[in-house]
Formats: sequence, C-alpha cells, structure tokens
Amino acid sequence: MKNYKHIFFDLDHTLWDLERNSAETITELLASYNVDEKVIASKPGFIKEYNKINDALWDQYRLGTIDRKTLRYERFRRVFLFFGIEDQQLAHDFGNAFVRDSPLKPHLIPGALEVLEHLSGHYTLHIITNGFAEAQEKKIKNAGIAHYFEHIINSEMAGFNKPDPRIFEYSLALAKAGKSESIMVGDHLEADILGAKRAGIDQIYYNPARRPHYEELTYEIIHLKELIDLLKKTKEKP
Repeated sequence: MKNYKHIFFDLDHTLWDLERNSAETITELLASYNVDEKVIASKPGFIKEYNKINDALWDQYRLGTIDRKTLRYERFRRVFLFFGIEDQQLAHDFGNAFVRDSPLKPHLIPGALEVLEHLSGHYTLHIITNGFAEAQEKKIKNAGIAHYFEHIINSEMAGFNKPDPRIFEYSLALAKAGKSESIMVGDHLEADILGAKRAGIDQIYYNPARRPHYEELTYEIIHLKELIDLLKKTKEKP
C-alpha cells in the first residue's frame, strides 16, 4: 500500500495541450506576418517541421548545451530556412510573438480538468516544468487551473532542468514532501520519468502514443483519467 500525499505534474504535453495551442498560434501568426503564400498553403507541413525542430532544441536546452535565447529564436529561423525563407528579423519577430501569444491559449489535454478536480480533493498537487517562468505562469492562469496547485516550480527558479535530480530535490524541499509520499506524472520519459526515478521518486509515465521502451517504471498510463483509479488502488491493501 502506498500513501501518496503529493503529486507532481509536468505541464506541457501532460496537462497543457502544447501541440494544439502551438498549432493555433502558428496558424494565426503566419497570416498576420504575411508569410510567403507557399508556406501558408502548407501550414500542416510548417507546423510538423516546427515540432520536429522545437523538440530537438528543447532536448539541447535540457542538457544545457543551448540557452533560452537560442531556443527561442533558433527554432523559427530553422523552420523558415527549411521553407526557403532566410530572414533573421522575421524569425526574431515571429519568435517573440509566439512566446507572447501561445501561453494565452487555454486548451488542456483531454481529461486533465476532470483529473485535477478529483485529485485536488485527495492530494496536494504541484507542477514541475522546464518551461520559461513567465510563459508557464500565463499558460496555467489562462487555462484556469492555477488554483489546483500549491507550488509551481520551474527550472529557472530551481536552477536546474529536468531530468537533473536536483530539480526534483528542490521541489520536494519546497513542498515539504518526503520521497515515499510523492509521485511524478509526466509525458517525457527521460526528463520527467527517469529524472524522478533517479531522484528516488515514484513515477507515472503518461504515454498516450504508446512509445516503446524497456525501462522499469512505477506505473504507466495512456489516458489521464486512468490516474483516478490507479491512485485509488495504491491506497488499497493488496
């Protein structure tokens, strides 16, 4: 029997629907910046390439090989270049507008609101995110979920990015939570789940795409709503 008291959530892709919110923002910005008609006609292709480049740059950011400014602008410089547009100013302005506008989008992962509403009555909830503080706070506020969380921890305030165990240790200390009474929920196997595991914290891998892996994890789910029954069962005696 596990007596969890604290649940730590990742934000992007776990609660906040990053892909949908990003796609809506990019679609609006392509129109407002009058980007080449060939690019606008290929919005799905532009968004697909952006997602690929953005994911790769975020991996580098987690490892500390690039900084925030590089990530912020380089992703759009590269995707515009992929479509034959070499315009530093456009990439700079587009990157600024994206960071300004995308956190205002309210869409959550299906089931997120129901899960937070239920769990908040039984556990103390927190967020641990690698996202930039200003943007993440806006996302949480505009999605209407800020009141569910006691602490919102980001890598900037902690001084470390997930999967560094020190961001998890920082979060536990801030929440005054013991490792044995805490569990981490996230969609990123390396950053969220293996990072928590190395820090000695139980994990719930949210894996809706059913990505194959060979890791031994505490739990794994494909839909957020599974959290309700899963956590209920952990309280039951075998």
